[in-house]
Amino acid sequence: MGKETVLFKTEEKMSRKAVANLMRQVADKLDNGKVRLQKGKQETVTLKIPDQVELEIKAEKEVGKRKTKKKLEIEIEWNVGDKQDKDVFTLG
Repeated sequence: MGKETVLFKTEEKMSRKAVANLMRQVADKLDNGKVRLQKGKQETVTLKIPDQVELEIKAEKEVGKRKTKKKLEIEIEWNVGDKQDKDVFTLG
């Protein structure tokens, strides 16, 4: 397994409805083949998404000592170097 570099990360509390609206926006961008992620005015990542990707959907339950968490993870991945893959990363 290779080295992982995080290009963009954000985590915040949102209502279920706000998350659904955000996911609709991401889906529209994904359909067009280009997703731009931005946090504030300084950190921006634009990803060109190839026509063929690998989709992983996972539901998890994590039981801790004090509370139980559930997660829904949606992951889209593709190999760098595919014909249409040209990511742009900009900081500040």
